[in-house]
Amino acid sequence: MFVIIGFLVSMACIFGVYIVHGGNIGVILTALPFELITILGAAMGAFFMNNQMKVVKASAKGLGACFKGSKYTKSRYLELLALQYDILQKARKEGLMAIEQDVENPDQSPVFKKYPTVGSDHHVVEFITDYLRMMVSGNLNAHEIESLMDAEIETHHQEAHAPVAAIARLAGGLPAFGIIAAVLGVVNTMGSVGQPPAVLGGMIGSALVGTFLGILLAYGVVEPMGGLMEQKMEESGKEFLCIKTTLLASMQGYAPSTAIEFGRKVLFSDVRPNFAELEGHVKGKK
Repeated sequence: MFVIIGFLVSMACIFGVYIVHGGNIGVILTALPFELITILGAAMGAFFMNNQMKVVKASAKGLGACFKGSKYTKSRYLELLALQYDILQKARKEGLMAIEQDVENPDQSPVFKKYPTVGSDHHVVEFITDYLRMMVSGNLNAHEIESLMDAEIETHHQEAHAPVAAIARLAGGLPAFGIIAAVLGVVNTMGSVGQPPAVLGGMIGSALVGTFLGILLAYGVVEPMGGLMEQKMEESGKEFLCIKTTLLASMQGYAPSTAIEFGRKVLFSDVRPNFAELEGHVKGKK
């Protein structure tokens, strides 16, 4: 919603002031379709040349996510922390082997079914169960598991950053494609030097629309979307960091109630539940 509102405000201010100052919007509208085809066509062709298909698909998915609200809410994190509390509490009371079936078959686990929002997220469940499995096996110590977690989170960060970087490169190239469209318009104008001044003026104005559109699309549309994608990427990384911190605290001997406090502390302040909220939620889920 805010993306659409921001776009409408930006366009209204740009074109509204232009019209109020006596600008002829007809010149822009006449040249708009041809300039858009030139700029966007060239930009998309370069985008496909510059990126692997997995990055192209991730970029399209990321841009689509910009028009949706964030799924990383306080209620989701309450579920995540309560899920970790339950499974760590079960392991503490009944032994690590008691959670083996939960780890091996999370789809059938009553613990994971109890928290459908987090339990239905394949990536989160896989991350939790992979490291719980290592804890059950007892072959790795906390430092080794932490190193492995860091490597996996870094890999996730690199994969998530690839579409963000691709969109940033696209934004950087759009002004250049706008210049190309403008140069072609000037070349076309120079081939019609025998025309009356009014006609030549209109042709030059249409050519300059290309430069205008390239800059507008770059800094008014694509770059802001890329910035929003980057913010959403950072949000997704926090979830894995929360899991890592909680599990490592448990491995170091802290009680489940204390371990989830470690995980709570790494969350962003706007979605971080306070101590009373987390305690109340955990007790309510017992």
